Amino acid sequence: MQYDVIVIGGSYAGMAASLQLVRVRKSVLVIDAGQRRNRFASHSHGFLGQDGAEPGEIARVAREQLLAYPTVTWLEGSAVSAGGARDAFTVRTADGQTHAGRRLLLATGVVDQLPEVPGLAERWGQSVFACPYCHGYELDQGRIGVIAASPMSAHQAEMLTDWGQVTLLTQGSVALEPEVRRTLTQRGVTIEETGIDKLDGHADVVLADGRRLPFARLFTAPRCSPSSGPLAELLGCELEETPMGVQVRSDASKETAVKGVFACGDVARVPHSVTLAVADGAWAGIQVHRSLLWPEAS
Repeated sequence: MQYDVIVIGGSYAGMAASLQLVRVRKSVLVIDAGQRRNRFASHSHGFLGQDGAEPGEIARVAREQLLAYPTVTWLEGSAVSAGGARDAFTVRTADGQTHAGRRLLLATGVVDQLPEVPGLAERWGQSVFACPYCHGYELDQGRIGVIAASPMSAHQAEMLTDWGQVTLLTQGSVALEPEVRRTLTQRGVTIEETGIDKLDGHADVVLADGRRLPFARLFTAPRCSPSSGPLAELLGCELEETPMGVQVRSDASKETAVKGVFACGDVARVPHSVTLAVADGAWAGIQVHRSLLWPEAS
């Protein structure tokens, strides 16, 4: 069977795109590995109508509503390779099966490369976060620690001053230009350059010199990369560097450098959030439909 569209990634962006397509009765195959980026978080905030909801429940309800449409097929698994051209793409999954589709949509999301600080990975999504719009309000203007991971960390620390009292923990690994240091100081940011030994308790930072700094929560700015590994490159898609890491390059219609291959959600845009992923996915679904309806226009 040849599907109209194969969507690789069944999280928020992938489902939002698929919903647009099945509502015009296109046949859609969703291939999903079940690794939502926000699976570590207990609550999702800032998403209209779902503020404070459990992320897995949002995804469960969305999938249930999507699967009520007869033209969608859901495959639990991983896409390991893909190739072909517009109207004749193939995707091979980890179980050895090959699937054919006229269009491909990459909605694989990204993986976060966390700072190598003992105790951080265990607290990711619980007391250590990336997005203040998603998790800043609940701090109630408390003490915030920002663990530097890249030059973006200074920007993150400056922004977070609207949510609480901020300490930027540079660990001596992120150099701050004098102008950046002045800006942070003017915003009331405390700069701590001693290295971190480990994270302890809820969100305590134990420094290399033995001091313990307690915080309401911690933030960091991890570098991101497509969670699909080399899949986009195998197809011939172009990648691009952003302040947050590597993403798949796409145009205003969400089409990549390869005709017939589209990309949406965190893998193809910054900044990242559930709200933006859903919006980006919905737009991508509409654009994929347009390319099927009017292929000569793209």
